[in-house]
Amino acid sequence: MKPLAVVLLNYNGIALLKQFLSKVLDYSPEATVSIIDNNSTDGSVDWLTENYPSLQCVELDKNLGYAGGYNEGLKQIKAKIYCLLNTDVLVTPDWLPPILNHFKSNPKTAVIQPHILDYKKPSHFEYAGAAGGYLDANGIPFCRGRIFSNLEEDLGQYDIQAEIFWASGACFFIRSKQFWELKGFDTDFFAHQEEIDLCWRMHNYGFKTMAIGSSKVYHIGGATLSASPKKVFLNHRNSLCMLIKNLPEKDLYKRLFIRLLLDGLAGIYYVFSLNFSSVWAIIRAHFSFYLFYRSMIDKRTLNNKSANYYHIKNIVIKYFFQKKLNFLDFNKE
Repeated sequence: MKPLAVVLLNYNGIALLKQFLSKVLDYSPEATVSIIDNNSTDGSVDWLTENYPSLQCVELDKNLGYAGGYNEGLKQIKAKIYCLLNTDVLVTPDWLPPILNHFKSNPKTAVIQPHILDYKKPSHFEYAGAAGGYLDANGIPFCRGRIFSNLEEDLGQYDIQAEIFWASGACFFIRSKQFWELKGFDTDFFAHQEEIDLCWRMHNYGFKTMAIGSSKVYHIGGATLSASPKKVFLNHRNSLCMLIKNLPEKDLYKRLFIRLLLDGLAGIYYVFSLNFSSVWAIIRAHFSFYLFYRSMIDKRTLNNKSANYYHIKNIVIKYFFQKKLNFLDFNKE
């Protein structure tokens, strides 16, 4: 059995499978490749059966989202390491050896991501993950190579492997042992932020997340779930849930209150932008969070939460007021 399974989660993505799956197979001799299908209705499974009859395809009976789809489908896939790969990612020759070598020699590393570049603008990092993710003290995510909407050109400035705080779900490597010990993704999230939540839980249990710059992939971004009120809803609700689950007790309600205020500012921005569907999405996200509150409190399984979870205190002030647009413009605080 090969130690690595590259697993693509598909939902009505037949066009993306036709575009990218062959390269995954060609460039991944070190791995088995499998598909989890989230109850697609576009003929994806029939196309896979006809064109790749030997490929394992785990068929789910309903769309469980990213979190639930992987949690359920991976039960049928045996490997020491999983690579959870979006169907809209172009992999490159020799993308796997640097990551497998790091796992082999670093037992405390549980999660790895390659550098994720923009398929449509290959010289630049892509929004979803770039060269590895971090949080500020209020739980706002950003990346090496991407601060809010500012995407940096890849000039090799982040190529040295580095410990990060979270890895992108677009291309997410994880040891199966740790995945199952922490019960995988939180299925209440459905999609968005679940990979950050899992990396945060890994961090609280003493495991490392790394970015390996000698491995690069190219991501279309937004192809599997484009910008929409649903995406706004999931991001805002799940961010609040993540804070409840993972923040140290002494900072919990202070940081949660600040995030609620920042959500209000985001809503005001959407009002002035006449984007009323996003305003309503934030309101719905808050009501959904209040309904989830008790269950998220119950998921605080580790009493000693790490206070060393953030890279800087306030990315909003750094970016919008101090005009520091790139990751290298500020030091760890």
